[in-house]
Amino acid sequence: MYHRSVLLSESVEALAIQPDGIYVDATFGGGGHSREILKQLTTGRLVAFDQDAEAIENRIDDPRLTMIHSNFRHIKNFLRLYNALPVNGILADLGISSSQIDRGERGFSTRFEGDLDMRMDKRQKLHARQVVNEYSEERLREILRNYGEVDNPAKAAAMLVSARREKPIETTGDLVTLLKPNAPWGTDHKYMAQIFQALRIEVNQELEALKELLIQSVEVLGSGGRLVVISYHSLEDKLVKNFFRAGNWSGEIEKDFYGNALVPLQVINRKPITTGEKEISENPRARSARLRIAKKI
Repeated sequence: MYHRSVLLSESVEALAIQPDGIYVDATFGGGGHSREILKQLTTGRLVAFDQDAEAIENRIDDPRLTMIHSNFRHIKNFLRLYNALPVNGILADLGISSSQIDRGERGFSTRFEGDLDMRMDKRQKLHARQVVNEYSEERLREILRNYGEVDNPAKAAAMLVSARREKPIETTGDLVTLLKPNAPWGTDHKYMAQIFQALRIEVNQELEALKELLIQSVEVLGSGGRLVVISYHSLEDKLVKNFFRAGNWSGEIEKDFYGNALVPLQVINRKPITTGEKEISENPRARSARLRIAKKI
């Protein structure tokens, strides 16, 4: 299986699908969410995005589906190109797929030896080797602190810079061997996961892409259209939560002269929907998932 879809029934139900509507799966992956959406469409359309060429190979043979090999940060331009505006709903399952994690050569996993790549879209130039071997110590410290929430990021950044003076850091094994001794006692796995998360977010510009998706979603959704987002770590979830609440990244609601809230979305679920014990037992990687739903006002 390329990827096991998380919160599958909950997320598709949250779209409140109209059989003749236009919907977007912003993160196609293995196609699990798309298949469920297509089951509920009659004359409607589905536009699916994925930046990973391997995910595009999972294409579903259905005339109602338009597949787009691109990052979802370009959603508005492609929907305009394919005459698919406005849309009735957008679903984004953020993070990385099981296939990307489990294939060592992709460089996403702390468990498997492979090149320090971490590119979701292999067409892009920046990769993790470049980040760890060429970025300044100050910039590495910022990435580890801001994107990985790593304990003692200054020491980890200094270790990277010192080690690369002797020889380039080329593989995931090199990185784990170098930084694992820096982990607080008993937190080896969590610590290295935070390191890898920080580098992955930087390589793929994940938070900037998410911001662009959220802003453009408001522009492409029709009145009453649903925006459904599944996030997997606090950095993503905070952005989604604040934007859904206030239409900005601070979460502070702005008001007009008369005291009316200037917000583009109505939050459907105040508390995020999380995975149940059964789903977690079948797919442990779903444990951290947080599903939030909003509606275009």
